[in-house]
Amino acid sequence: MGMSRPTPLVRRLRLGLPRRVFSQVLLMQLAIAAGVAVLATGLFLAPLSDQLDDQAMRRALAIAQTTAARPRLAEEVKDTPPLADGPVQRQAEQIRRATHAEYIVVMDWRGVRWSHPTRSEVGRTVSTDPGQALAGKEVMQIDSGTLGRTARGKVPLRDSDGEIVGAVSVGIAYDSVRARLIHAIPGLFAYAGGALAVGALAAWLISRRVQRQTRDLAFSDISGLLAEREAMLHGIREGVVALDRAGRVRLLNDEAQRLLGIGDEVVGRSPEEALGEGRTADVLTGRVTGTDLLTVRGQRVLVANRMPTDDGGAVATLRDRTELEQLGRELDSTRGLIDALRAQDHEHANRMHTLLGLLELEMYDDAVEFVGEVVGDHRATAEQVTEKIEDPLIAALLVGKATVAAERGVALWVSDRTRLPDRLVDPGGLVTILGNLVDNALDAAAGSPHARVEVELRTEGRTAVLRVRDTGPGIPVEHRELIFTEGWSTKKPPAHRERGIGLSLVRRLAERQGGSATVGEAGGGGAEFTVVLPDVLAEPGPEPALTASQAAGAATEEES
Repeated sequence: MGMSRPTPLVRRLRLGLPRRVFSQVLLMQLAIAAGVAVLATGLFLAPLSDQLDDQAMRRALAIAQTTAARPRLAEEVKDTPPLADGPVQRQAEQIRRATHAEYIVVMDWRGVRWSHPTRSEVGRTVSTDPGQALAGKEVMQIDSGTLGRTARGKVPLRDSDGEIVGAVSVGIAYDSVRARLIHAIPGLFAYAGGALAVGALAAWLISRRVQRQTRDLAFSDISGLLAEREAMLHGIREGVVALDRAGRVRLLNDEAQRLLGIGDEVVGRSPEEALGEGRTADVLTGRVTGTDLLTVRGQRVLVANRMPTDDGGAVATLRDRTELEQLGRELDSTRGLIDALRAQDHEHANRMHTLLGLLELEMYDDAVEFVGEVVGDHRATAEQVTEKIEDPLIAALLVGKATVAAERGVALWVSDRTRLPDRLVDPGGLVTILGNLVDNALDAAAGSPHARVEVELRTEGRTAVLRVRDTGPGIPVEHRELIFTEGWSTKKPPAHRERGIGLSLVRRLAERQGGSATVGEAGGGGAEFTVVLPDVLAEPGPEPALTASQAAGAATEEES
């Protein structure tokens, strides 16, 4: 029975780019640095060979020109035969040894050599064509001859009369030129290696910075985080506003756009430019600090929290508390009505006991008079309001507030100058303004001697002017603008909501309609709030046309 061979562990090689941003950036930068170093070296080496060739040819030409200019050299070529020990050979060899040239050949007009490093070549014809030099031209070239490949310079040889009697050819060994090129390569590679090392170090430092900033994440992780961020920002029901270190808006989600009434066009602007001056901009910029800061934007009550970020910016979150504030106010009103009903129930029980006692004592006339007085007081209050205020919603509000005021020991009085027709364009807005002002006036007047709140609501054309006066302590001059700021209040907030919203809403609603809200001192020393609301009344319509039955009834009355 054979034994099974253990399966060898095979390590799979992962090909391709690494996953981490740090590794990818480092690898790409190293590749770029190496490529630049190789390219720069190649671009330097390419012209270096040509430059060395040119330098060698110019050196050969200069030696040839110096040799041809020696005095009596032309006459010696003309007057002496080409001898291996002749004067021309001696001068040429002397110059060759001094300049380290490969050869110096002096020839006559036929191309016969008068000098040569190999003595046996003296007297023989040159192996290359000297025609251009003998024609009076100076020649530079790389060519091969009896001594191998050389960098050559050829010039004509002239006598004292300027006649060409021959030529001088000088050669520089090409191997020395190549040796200079090869000798320059190690130094060039050393410079390239140094530059590559500096580039690699810079690449590593940059990659380390990228690693710290990206928290050593992979590109796939960053892509996933961005997708999750987009889903979270646009999916949550809280507004999110991100600011950069310069205080400019760099991101806001859909809910923030809805709550603030702005769009993507504000990205890159400061909160003041996007929202205008006000508490909301102060909260976003951090000029107002704290947690769960209240602010009003349009008709919305917002709760804002601001958190600084590591890069010097900040992220602010916004929650809509409009409905909660409305519910809180309705709860306050309901509690007030409940207290008033409880007091009325107690008072009603006392009155019923009084009425029962009068009946048992058979004081019937007094009982009738007592009932008439009780019913008349309530009827007088309602009639007083409805005679002056024709809008049913506003009239009902004042009747209800009068009941609450009576329970709190405050007299709510409607001024004789009050006149409001039933043509309100937005009764709900006026209810909010009037309700907030009356509530604040009742709070201020409660407990004061002869506590009283007076409401005056009259119209001038289509403009409504609302005044609410109280007999409270009044508003100090230095606080008369602060009381309209969101979140500012001198009262202790109830458990279910915040203070400092009502008067801010009053001013916002008034300004939204092009009006104003101010506060001053009342005649009795309390506070007087004045709200001007332009164009709150609809244009008066034409008289309604009579129906057929109404017309017939009118005709019958005229005949009778």
